[in-house]
Amino acid sequence: MNPVHPRSFRLAARVALLAFTLALAGTANAQASLPVPPLTIAPPPAAAPVVAVAAQEATATATAPEAAPAASPEVPAAAPVPETFQALDTQVQDLKQDVLDLNRDLFMLEEELLFPANTQMAVFLSMDVSSFFQLDSVQLRLDDKQVANYLYTEREVDGLNRGGVQRLYLGNVKFGQHELVAFFTGKGPQDREYRRGATITFRKGEGAKFLELRVSDKQRALQPEFVIKEWE
Repeated sequence: MNPVHPRSFRLAARVALLAFTLALAGTANAQASLPVPPLTIAPPPAAAPVVAVAAQEATATATAPEAAPAASPEVPAAAPVPETFQALDTQVQDLKQDVLDLNRDLFMLEEELLFPANTQMAVFLSMDVSSFFQLDSVQLRLDDKQVANYLYTEREVDGLNRGGVQRLYLGNVKFGQHELVAFFTGKGPQDREYRRGATITFRKGEGAKFLELRVSDKQRALQPEFVIKEWE
């Protein structure tokens, strides 16, 4: 059975609550926007003969109690528009943040499922401020099989020169001895085409294995230096 992330239930509940609140707000707005029917006043009845009307009024005054004034029809008050738009906007922003957090958790969970710690291997690339080499591309071969081939932009190279670290490869390897070969292509001293390689033999044991490709300047030889080292 596939594991179910607990945050997915919380996110589903928040989505349902937000949808219900939006539906209530829409109903209230619809009621508030209904037009009020115009008040119609019936025309007065036709005038009776003066003599007959005067006699009837005298008789009604003597015998009937004072009649209550006619109640004016009440106009239904418009339903107030709920002031929840700001609260809804806050809930939407919170929901977006929950989606981002859930996406990050799902990404990490996917990596744990696809690349367990017992077989996981990652290769990172870093650079010092290089005066003798301008990186163009890197190719990785693991056990004589190409696993990565990355072409860099000027912006990416600038980020590496500023101290950035790139995860160049993530995969699964078996227990035992392995060989990693890295080929670096770019422009070397005097703006010439430059291609160099570096090799390391390592043993994969229990737990994840992390390797770093490091490009730096070799001041004595006025040449770039390429080193592969293991992270302890």
